[in-house]
Amino acid sequence: MSASSTFNTNFKQYLISAKVKGAGIPAGLQELLLAVAHTCSTLSHEVAQGALIGLLGSAGTGNVQGEVQQKLDVIANDLLIDGVQGCKSLAGLASEEMELPLPVQGTGDYLLLFDPLDGSSNIDVNVSIGTIFSVLKKQDPAASLQTSDFLLSGRHQVAAGYVVYGPQTTMALTLGDGVVMFTLNKVTGEFILIKHAVEIAHSTEEFAINMSNMRHWAEPVRRYVDECLAGVSGERDKDFNMRWIASMVADVHRVLSRGGIFMYPWDQREPHKPGKLRLMYEANPMSFLVEQAGGASTNGDQLIMDMIPTELHERVSVMLGSKEEIERLQHYHSQV
Repeated sequence: MSASSTFNTNFKQYLISAKVKGAGIPAGLQELLLAVAHTCSTLSHEVAQGALIGLLGSAGTGNVQGEVQQKLDVIANDLLIDGVQGCKSLAGLASEEMELPLPVQGTGDYLLLFDPLDGSSNIDVNVSIGTIFSVLKKQDPAASLQTSDFLLSGRHQVAAGYVVYGPQTTMALTLGDGVVMFTLNKVTGEFILIKHAVEIAHSTEEFAINMSNMRHWAEPVRRYVDECLAGVSGERDKDFNMRWIASMVADVHRVLSRGGIFMYPWDQREPHKPGKLRLMYEANPMSFLVEQAGGASTNGDQLIMDMIPTELHERVSVMLGSKEEIERLQHYHSQV
């Protein structure tokens, strides 16, 4: 497909014409994804207005994890709920900002999970933030909605993606057959296809991690980063650049766009917690995208997509990106 024809394809047209492993996309899934995209288009406008309409700063409340909510956290959560709960294909939804799943009026068998506004600590400093989403299928459509319906491994995802609100508003999506990207045309409010078959290079010379926490990391992660810092004079025999935005959606978007590795590992300050990021709302959808783009994702001990969640807001250590780097990290963890 030529560049000119690609830029004439909007999100709805893509969903209608796309084939996933030879089959068309079910109408119910199309309905849900279109509702998510439409809501994110609205949210993009709200984010861009910021202080002009009084949306910056703390909301004075906390979420289920006890974290301070920003005003836009609350607005994004409400917008997404309102935007999708009318979908007939939807059986229920769960949000990082809510303790329990929310039943909806739909009679379908799709389940939506989302982080309404990832990186919200960056809102007031005008750094890229985003929405992350994941779609599962309810195993027993006839039964009443239970929290356990959502506790499926990442391998059960039928779709996942994110929308990053930056210089452009861009959406990455996988339906289990590669990754595609769209950019929002702010004049028409439509997401336009800009890239097919996104691929992450197997090797890289760029890593993203919060270096201020180095003293708290487990030995395998310290070993890996030490080797990157040693550059051409060390074991890796090449120089690395470090990047860190502190917004997972922005850091992962960079990895998908030009390769690299993103790490948010466990650290010893909270020894009884397996990590910081949420498995269901962040790690699973991002891991699905990265795997579909030829990369890999691990918590150190196992592939994140193979993990069986035990609770809705479970946390996990996350290392994802270029496959060779993830395999090296897994090897270092296996030696401990």
